[in-house]
Amino acid sequence: MVGIDTNVLVRYLAQDDPKQSAVATRFIEGSLSADNPGFVSTITLCEIAWVLADSYRADRKRIRAAVEGLLATKQLVIEHAELVWKALRAWEGVSADFSDALIGQLALAHGADKTVTFDRTAGKLPGFELLA
Repeated sequence: MVGIDTNVLVRYLAQDDPKQSAVATRFIEGSLSADNPGFVSTITLCEIAWVLADSYRADRKRIRAAVEGLLATKQLVIEHAELVWKALRAWEGVSADFSDALIGQLALAHGADKTVTFDRTAGKLPGFELLA
């Protein structure tokens, strides 16, 4: 298994840089397999969501599709995949960031009763509480 940094996955997803996108595609599609997968951390997923939204103006539908596509790829192992799926479900219908939804799910899974925040949009996620 080999870890994959955010920039490699973004080049693969966005296909926006002819040279780097080709290298990323060749690596992901040619070097990785179910027997020799790439590892994608939850931090990397948060960065991907942020980069797609901020740099590529991707909407929530596109970000969700990208994350779901990574989860479905047999050549990749996604850290805490079951929590990523829960975060995607929690993210539906709220204006919070995907990273906030994932932070909340990770905290709950590790025994937290709740996640406290000053962020009003994140406060609407399941398991979050606004600090006054």
